[in-house]
Amino acid sequence: MFRTGLRNLITDVAGLRVGNAIDPRLKSGVTVVLCDEPAAVAGVQVLGGAPGTRETDLLEPQNSIATIHAVVLSGGSAFGLDAASGVQAALREKNIGVEVGGFRVPIVPAAILFDLRNGGDKDWGRYPPYRELGYEAVQAATVDFAIGTAGAGTGALTFGLKGGLGSASTVLDSGVTIGALAAVNPTGSVTVGRSRHFWAAPFEIDEEFGGLGYPDPMPEDARKILLKYRNRRVGGHEEAGSTTIAVIATDAVLTKAAAKRLAISAHDGFAHAIWPTHTPADGDLVFALATGRSGIELGADAAIDLFAAAGATMARAISRGVHAATPADGDLFPVWSSR
Repeated sequence: MFRTGLRNLITDVAGLRVGNAIDPRLKSGVTVVLCDEPAAVAGVQVLGGAPGTRETDLLEPQNSIATIHAVVLSGGSAFGLDAASGVQAALREKNIGVEVGGFRVPIVPAAILFDLRNGGDKDWGRYPPYRELGYEAVQAATVDFAIGTAGAGTGALTFGLKGGLGSASTVLDSGVTIGALAAVNPTGSVTVGRSRHFWAAPFEIDEEFGGLGYPDPMPEDARKILLKYRNRRVGGHEEAGSTTIAVIATDAVLTKAAAKRLAISAHDGFAHAIWPTHTPADGDLVFALATGRSGIELGADAAIDLFAAAGATMARAISRGVHAATPADGDLFPVWSSR
């Protein structure tokens, strides 16, 4: 039923570019999604219990800002919220933003994940580096970008494996394209137990994350709740904090209310790809973007197809992020390819 776009990335949605910036010493980074003019209609849905966000309230359908200019995903826990200031500065230099009283104000919602205790050097001095990383990510924005150990997924971890930045796209029979981008850092597992098989296997297209399907028979630990930080201490500290943050985007014409519904539907992809998800230790969040570039307004049946594809595409993006992760010095966990 589904086929991928040309790149199998969120940038198959016309009107979007993505930029990554990383600090290898820090084992952290920033990813920005830029919305080409005209800016995109946006929504958000938070289902995790420990979110870290900036400018998400304005995305609710009842509030007055209609469109946004960029979305930021960042590592660094609350320190990473500085990344949005760097993105905002870069956009202001380009004269991009809402005109308010003779000033241009770029609208840049952001979300962060917890990657402080991942083996990187976080001794950054007085100010964290995320503002500059956000600025650099804008300069790097293009339609082709790296996934895996890249951008906001650079220091991400899952149960027993490195996480990463993943992306995928789907082209529907209606002609609408939908794309997903995820920085995958959950407290739970993306694989069935300790196997190499991904929970999202039924949604895989063209062996994009290994083509292994489900294990047969299912391993004994398939139903076990496997948590990244359960009974694990690093540097004498009990570990806590996780989060998967993501963007779902389409070139369909949507209202703010429909963008909100798209974000809600994309969370189904978390449930298909991660077990468990939306826990009190996760700040799980999905931003939704609608560029409207296809010019297609969806009827009732086509809208159901879009929202269903949102969950499937998100599940694939999550799995692709972990599948593409690469090793680096000082890693606490191995990469999927080493299993």
